[in-house]
Amino acid sequence: MANSSITASYESLPKLAKVLLQIFFGWFIGGVYRIIKFVENKNVVTLVVGIIVLLTGIGNFIAWIVDLVTEIISDKITVLAD
Repeated sequence: MANSSITASYESLPKLAKVLLQIFFGWFIGGVYRIIKFVENKNVVTLVVGIIVLLTGIGNFIAWIVDLVTEIISDKITVLAD
């Protein structure tokens, strides 16, 4: 399922496309990505962080910055997204 998963499809996008998506829609993508990652991997911490990111303003802002930086550095969302 890893090759056909939604998160794998997102991760297979070109780096520039992912960085642009993070700049404009990262406030939404971070939470949704983590929730979908939970469905794929069943890691409860990822689900909790995804919900917090979507529902809180400061958590959302922090996740947006962290996800943008990890997208630039490692070409994928990595922090609390296992």
